[in-house]
Amino acid sequence: MANLLLSVMGAIAEFERTLIKERQREGIALAKQKGLYKGRKPKLSSEQINELRKRIQATETKTQIAKDLNISRYSLYQYLKKPDTSL
Repeated sequence: MANLLLSVMGAIAEFERTLIKERQREGIALAKQKGLYKGRKPKLSSEQINELRKRIQATETKTQIAKDLNISRYSLYQYLKKPDTSL
C-alpha cells in the first residue's frame, strides 16, 4: 500500500511540474512579444570592446585582459565574436 501511495504522489508531483514549466514557457513567450524579456545587459561598453580588440592586436594575453576588465575569458571570446563597432 505504501508503494502505491508513493507512486501516486510521485506521478502527481511530476504532472504539476510539467504544468509549471508549460506556464513558464507561455509567460516568457508573451513577455518576449511585449519586448520585456531582453536578457542581461552587456557588461562592457563599445569603447571597452574596442580597447579589448586593440589590446588583443598588441598581443596581450587574453587571460590578463579578461582580469583587467573583470570578465571571464569565455565572455572575452564572446565579445570578440561580435562585429566590430568602431566603423
